[in-house]
Amino acid sequence: MSYYNFLLEPISCHAWNKDRTQIAICPNNHEVHIYKKEGGDKWSKIHELKEHNGQVTGIDWAPESNRIVTCGTDRNAYVWTLKGNVWRPTLVILRINRAARCVKWSPKENKFAVGSGSRLISICYFEQENDWWVCKHIKKPIRSTVLSLDWHPNNVLLAAGSCDFKCRIFSAYIKEVEEKPSPTPWGSKMPFGELMFESSGTDGWVHSICFSGSGGRVAWVSHDSTVAVATGSKNTVISSLRSETLPLLGVTFITENSLVAAGHDCYPMLYVYDEGKRTITFGGKLDIPKQNAQRGMTARERFQNLDKKASSETEKATLESVHKNSISQISILEGDKSKCSKFCTTGMDGGMTIWDVKTLESSMKDLKIV
Repeated sequence: MSYYNFLLEPISCHAWNKDRTQIAICPNNHEVHIYKKEGGDKWSKIHELKEHNGQVTGIDWAPESNRIVTCGTDRNAYVWTLKGNVWRPTLVILRINRAARCVKWSPKENKFAVGSGSRLISICYFEQENDWWVCKHIKKPIRSTVLSLDWHPNNVLLAAGSCDFKCRIFSAYIKEVEEKPSPTPWGSKMPFGELMFESSGTDGWVHSICFSGSGGRVAWVSHDSTVAVATGSKNTVISSLRSETLPLLGVTFITENSLVAAGHDCYPMLYVYDEGKRTITFGGKLDIPKQNAQRGMTARERFQNLDKKASSETEKATLESVHKNSISQISILEGDKSKCSKFCTTGMDGGMTIWDVKTLESSMKDLKIV
């Protein structure tokens, strides 16, 4: 485990380059800062991307083309290309009237998706004839802000989580840039905008969503502290677990059956999906604080306990977890969703932590990653 503190400001989103030597982060404002690892534990800032005039809400870095896409509350997206030693932005007209909230490159990097408060998803692709980025909209049946996105490995299906308490999978097939897709467990007919799956049973905003490495499963976490997994088939089965944690803000598969989620509790947690029983179980905390009186308390009891104390006492209290504030994003650092060896978390404390999966498994006797 390695912890780096870049800033005093919160890190609202981040993205890594292909070889993981550089990280792009947003310090909770309209800028994007790019840091480079110099050796050991030293990171130095090498670029500042300043084109947005509203807070940057999403960053994604395409590994093969080395292009960065950003979106923000100014309702714009920019595709950044490195020319020499300067990042040059290209404006993408999203045709939205509310803030953009999240952005993701497709696996083949020939298009990207932007979720927004306009209750739609903009699927953007490059039009060679006119030399600009254009977009198509997926609207129905989205009823609120789209908070999270993730692409299926086939480059066509797109999972979206939104504030209307739903996880959905859409077809984002663009005939201008790709061949007709093959059938998947989520369905075979995939015209643009087709709804392939819609969840039920969640009672909170869907903060984060993630396909498994095979694309046969999708997981999401919501504001009611629920972790859910759906498996693609003719009769899709949804499994969910409502945990005794504060709301979760990020989730990713680290194997086909194991998930890591994190949020307002300031430490990552392991969840295990049992394919036979179609159940999700809590695998354990991956950043165990020292034994103290508050361990074992529910989130509600913790808040009640804090409320009873005088303000002078709470000022002295310190978190024993590595992150000192909410974890806002999780990303895979080494390996992939089918076999992750290292993952990264960034948080509202301005810090970044790199977690080694094998080290975690060996140091915690009850922890088992399957």
